[in-house]
Amino acid sequence: PHRASRRRVPYPIVALVGYTNAGKSTLFNRLTAADVLAENMLFATLDPTMRDIRLPGFDKVILSDTVGFVSDLPTELIAAFRATLEEVRSADLLVHVRNMAHPDTEAQRDDVEDVLKSLDLAEEGAPPRIEAWNKVDLLGDEERDRLLEEAKRREDVVPISALTGGGLKTLGERMAEKLRNGEQVHEIQVPATDGGRIAWLHSRGEVLDQQVEDSEVRLSVRLSPDNWARFQALESA
Repeated sequence: PHRASRRRVPYPIVALVGYTNAGKSTLFNRLTAADVLAENMLFATLDPTMRDIRLPGFDKVILSDTVGFVSDLPTELIAAFRATLEEVRSADLLVHVRNMAHPDTEAQRDDVEDVLKSLDLAEEGAPPRIEAWNKVDLLGDEERDRLLEEAKRREDVVPISALTGGGLKTLGERMAEKLRNGEQVHEIQVPATDGGRIAWLHSRGEVLDQQVEDSEVRLSVRLSPDNWARFQALESA
């Protein structure tokens, strides 16, 4: 339902969500090189702040920093809190920033999920989501290694340190990938005589570069996962 009411903006919107003090504003500053107030303060970010950033393959993406989630919010603040989160409904991608060094990190995650559900942001058709596992640098070696291993197995998780900048390049790449629905750039070599497959790549993908070398054509093509699988089936046919 939130898709229908989306504001029509020509650029993709990425919204940072997360618990208060999870490091959202620090991450926002890192990604935008802006200096938003980053402090341990409830509702330091009551107005959603928006800035333009660049991601691989995108000249302009709008990054939105939202108010931090808290548990047991006083009743009189709940309406204000939910109103500020309306911004999130028009996002194309949510980045859930988690403080992995907090002892209650799992409970905090559940709280955030509950609020997103109440905003219809956990349903079918809701924007895709990435978890940015922040403050992994503050963990003991054993715990950090365990989390890094788990993150490797999950496409929706990127370990980062907003403070040191660690992992942010990977986060940017993953954000761009999600905004393109998992599309990736593939380097492909095709015999120059194979006009059919070259034409197929031009019709199904975005050809970023094409070079002819001897009897081979080398293409750099952005393809959706479906079309990449189809192309591989063509190759083996």
